[in-house]
Amino acid sequence: MPAVQPGSFLTLHYRLSGPDGTAFIDTFAAQPATLSLGAGELSPALEQRLLGLAEGTHTVIDLPAGEAFGERQPDMQQWVARKLLDALGDPHERYAPGDVVQFPTPDGRGSYAGLVREVRDDGAVLFDFNHPLAGQPVRFEVHIIGVL
Repeated sequence: MPAVQPGSFLTLHYRLSGPDGTAFIDTFAAQPATLSLGAGELSPALEQRLLGLAEGTHTVIDLPAGEAFGERQPDMQQWVARKLLDALGDPHERYAPGDVVQFPTPDGRGSYAGLVREVRDDGAVLFDFNHPLAGQPVRFEVHIIGVL
């Protein structure tokens, strides 16, 4: 049986759950995921846990708080002026706590998400750019379907 090694190309089902058991990502009811280990598609801590697992393995891995996605970083919460939001997107857009907003990366080739935490009267928005599971224990259930 092939086993997961650095650089392996994987076909797998996986579920990431936070401390309350709510699934953040769950591919078990849909198409399996395909990814290349080391390409940054999973956090390094999750990839490390896959190393050595044989094709066909179905297991659950519990990671302690902060290990999967790091600790929450206070400096990853930032106020963004309404004027800048208008320039980046739709000037008529209304933001509310809990909204997830996509921002372009500086090179324009990708995007990253920010969670709206607060909206001031002047229209400025406090975004949290931490991973939603940062600083929390994570349950990682995985079924390795194929290893290349």
